[in-house]
Order: sequence, then structure tokens, then C-alpha cells
Amino acid sequence: MEEMPMAEHLDADLAVLTPYLEKLGATPHRAQLITLLNWVHMTFPQLQARVAWNQLMFTDYGTFIIEFSTAKDHLNIALESHTLDSYRSAITATGDKATKMLWQIAFDAPINHKLLTEIIQYNIDTKQAMTTFWRP
Repeated sequence: MEEMPMAEHLDADLAVLTPYLEKLGATPHRAQLITLLNWVHMTFPQLQARVAWNQLMFTDYGTFIIEFSTAKDHLNIALESHTLDSYRSAITATGDKATKMLWQIAFDAPINHKLLTEIIQYNIDTKQAMTTFWRP
């Protein structure tokens, strides 16, 4: 797992996410989240960023792909239950926590970018023909 240098500035293409991030204040968690959001945008430039349900979200083909938020001690990655169930063992094998709807990564733990890439690509690939926002 490669470590990414912390970013203080959100890519201009992701400006729609700025109001959410400003609410977090200038914390290391905010910088870690900005770094991750920039990485998602750089790795999957076709995804559209938006804030929905007070969460940072990426969509493709008009359908949900992945969502991010922060909690006191960890980063939350929201996935649909189908995807989370498919990757639950891989997530927990890294030492991260998987709840019913979230992949949780402690702020002091590295993000497994390889696994995150695989999960995002899985959602993109399996939802191309989807005509609804959520999986049926």
C-alpha cells in the first residue's frame, strides 16, 4: 500500500464538495479526506462528485458508486450491501472494520488503495446497465 502525501487543496474539478469539507475545519482528517477524494478523481476521472444525504459521493451512469464521510476516529466508505458483502473478507483481512453498510478505516491506518481501486472498478463495471441509483 503506497502512502500518499496529504493534500490541503481539493482539485478544482471537485469544487462541489468544498462546502462539506469546510464544515470539517482544518484538521488532519480533512487533509486525509481531501487526499483521498483527489486520488479517486485522478484514478477515475469519469466519476461525478456530489454531496447527497450530507455525504461525499461519486456516481457514474447516474448510479451510485461510492460514498465517503468521517467519524471521530475513522474514515467511512459507504458501499451498497451487495458490494460490501462481496468484499467484506478482503476488507477485514487488511485489519479494517466492515459494518453492515460501511468500510471503516482508522485515521492512523493506511488506506488500501489497491483494494479501493478494485471495489470502485467493480461497481463501475457491474452497474453500467443500471437504470436506478441503487442496486435493486
